[in-house]
Amino acid sequence: MRVAELWRYPVKSLQGERLAAAEIDALGIAGDRRWALFDRTSGLGLTARRVPELLFGSARLTSDGGVEVVLPDGTVTTDEQVLSDWLGRDVELRAASERDDQIPTYEAPADEDVPDPTEWLQWEGAPGPFHDSPRIRLSLVSTGTLGTWDRRRFRANVVLDGEGEDELRGREADLGTVRLRVGIPIARCVMTTRPQPGGIGRDTSVLKTIHRERDGHLAVRAAVLAAGTVRTGDALVVAESAD
Repeated sequence: MRVAELWRYPVKSLQGERLAAAEIDALGIAGDRRWALFDRTSGLGLTARRVPELLFGSARLTSDGGVEVVLPDGTVTTDEQVLSDWLGRDVELRAASERDDQIPTYEAPADEDVPDPTEWLQWEGAPGPFHDSPRIRLSLVSTGTLGTWDRRRFRANVVLDGEGEDELRGREADLGTVRLRVGIPIARCVMTTRPQPGGIGRDTSVLKTIHRERDGHLAVRAAVLAAGTVRTGDALVVAESAD
């Protein structure tokens, strides 16, 4: 399998940026899910599960390492009053924790099976980037798994040309100059059925099919064992098994 596409989503649940190359460390692609919009009243982070209009905004990194939001009407802003007016609620744009000593990276195979107190049911955020689970640092999916589905529904960081990522659980692999350990599949929610820009319509059959044919999972997560750079066209090279 080779890298067909690389994606970074700076603000959780907003549209992101397609990249030609990405710097990747223990917390994933630099700048990925490093910000989220929080409801000031409830204290909860907003996701497109409950606020589907988020998917019609987008986010991009700025040259100084910050972020800016592009609203559906083309307005570029980080003004929280403007963002609040867009969403019809009082929101703040919050950056993820950058304290490495407080952020789990789940690099050991046993970590996949150990209950984690930072998992949550209502999304309040976790140490590090604002993924749905703190165990997800990098997500990968293949074109063989996607079939005719639009890959943008699943918001994976790495789209691989080929198939076979499901069989790599627990295996180490090199992707560009990055060393990964492939983890368990990613559970999917109603967000995969939401409409998005670019002609992606509402489609409830997507999630029904994933539950019926794939036990509710699609794409895999990976821990980053060695930082480096990944570029489109790079091959996923699976390491020889220790047995």
